[in-house]
Amino acid sequence: MENAKTLIYDGSFNGFLTSIFVAFEEKAQVADIQKNTISQNGLFSESETIFTHVEKAKRVWNGIQKKNHNAMKDIYFAYLSETNGIELLLYRYIRKLFADQTSIHSDYSDGLVLKISQLAKSVGREKHRMEAFVRFQRTQDDIYFANIEPDFDILPLISKHFRSRYADQLWLIYDIKRQYGIFYDLEKVEIVSLDLNEIHANSIHKSDRFVQEEYSYQDLWNNYFKSTNIKSRINMKLHTQHVPKRYWKYLSEKREAV
Repeated sequence: MENAKTLIYDGSFNGFLTSIFVAFEEKAQVADIQKNTISQNGLFSESETIFTHVEKAKRVWNGIQKKNHNAMKDIYFAYLSETNGIELLLYRYIRKLFADQTSIHSDYSDGLVLKISQLAKSVGREKHRMEAFVRFQRTQDDIYFANIEPDFDILPLISKHFRSRYADQLWLIYDIKRQYGIFYDLEKVEIVSLDLNEIHANSIHKSDRFVQEEYSYQDLWNNYFKSTNIKSRINMKLHTQHVPKRYWKYLSEKREAV
């Protein structure tokens, strides 16, 4: 009997899809699929390093699309959840998707299908929250800058929204948890990595990297928020359901509550 393999990939989605291709091509018994930054080989499995191959990744993705177009979103969103062991879960899900003659995508009686669907929905909710809650600060060189610290890796999902909404200005949204960002240069969105010595949140701590006018706008926004909220009428439990506290440090209207 062939030994189970642990497939090690570069951490990219294309790398993951390439791993799926290799697993199918080699008819390998897969013990695990792991990012090369966190790989820990199992005691009873040998490891194989997978080199990302875009064409192989495309073949897997196109195969998923032909099998069930709706499954594509769930797979990608669930992958971005970064849940421990998500690669192996998705490998099993994709195997089941290809093997079944009927559509398993909405068969929630299947525990694996239900799990992937739930993860995808959680990532989708985080995506919409970030699109609503991001607050930009204008830097001295006219770049609108925002920090986020999402539960999931949602930068790839919010890029289209902000490119459409802020098409006429330079902006950078930086995920401080994952240490990369997306930068829009008025033509295209690029992935960037910064060496940030301090975290720039909307706060009462002023920074000379931002224009004074920006702080004036923050003060106006903060005063407006206070003037339009009568304390005795605030339902804080309901409010925190819509604006969870973990986002407050990035919202100028919440800076006094942090």
